[in-house]
Amino acid sequence: MTLREALIAAAESVLGTRMISADSSCGCVASALMTEQGNIYKGVCLDAPCSLGFCAEQAAVAAMLTAGESRVMAIVAVHEDGRILPPCGRCRELLYQIDHGNITTRIFLPDGSDELRNLLPCLWN
Repeated sequence: MTLREALIAAAESVLGTRMISADSSCGCVASALMTEQGNIYKGVCLDAPCSLGFCAEQAAVAAMLTAGESRVMAIVAVHEDGRILPPCGRCRELLYQIDHGNITTRIFLPDGSDELRNLLPCLWN
């Protein structure tokens, strides 16, 4: 199994929309990342009113940080319809801000992969 396939399978293991309140749901997008230490962390998105939600990639990053790691080697996000999604600008910036070494993180995209440096070309700091 390739790294791409392994991360997609890990994300799919937590994928699936769940209503968590009358106004909020989670899980229509899931993410999985692999760290420099070879650990895999997963997360799901939270869709809530008033912009209180967050992306699946942010949830996976939070799980990784909670475990004491910050260096991401590769990451993927999967929608429940099977599409691979590119990270939004906020998630791209988050990856860089938590560890500048993440500039070389491999981002799995719908049609292949690329390094974060090529998806976040105008660093502001």
